[in-house]
Amino acid sequence: QVQLVESGGGLVQAGGSLRLSCAASGRTFSVYTMGWFRQAPGKEREFVARISWTGGNTFYTNSVKGRFTISRDNAKNTVYLQMNSLKSEDTAVYYCAAVLRPGIFTRERDYDIWGQGTQVTVSS
Repeated sequence: QVQLVESGGGLVQAGGSLRLSCAASGRTFSVYTMGWFRQAPGKEREFVARISWTGGNTFYTNSVKGRFTISRDNAKNTVYLQMNSLKSEDTAVYYCAAVLRPGIFTRERDYDIWGQGTQVTVSS
């Protein structure tokens, strides 16, 4: 099995930056895609970004394009989400997730493994 642990969340002022990390352990060779999702208070969890584990192909939701960057370090089995120019509407619990089969996915239900989440709070 694969385990995911997020870190890097915290409190930041609007316009600031944070970098989230997601460390994968276990059967990481079975991972094809890694994604970041977020859930704001009172809202459903939504897709933020995803990256293919081997090729680095990336995709972002429109609201974070140009501000967030997803990347991976295969040697460390870690995926990152660099978040710049943060806005109050980025406040949410951020989750990383993994897909254990070939393909490119952005829907929550397509992801097989989830981390516990890390809180990001942006003050205005």
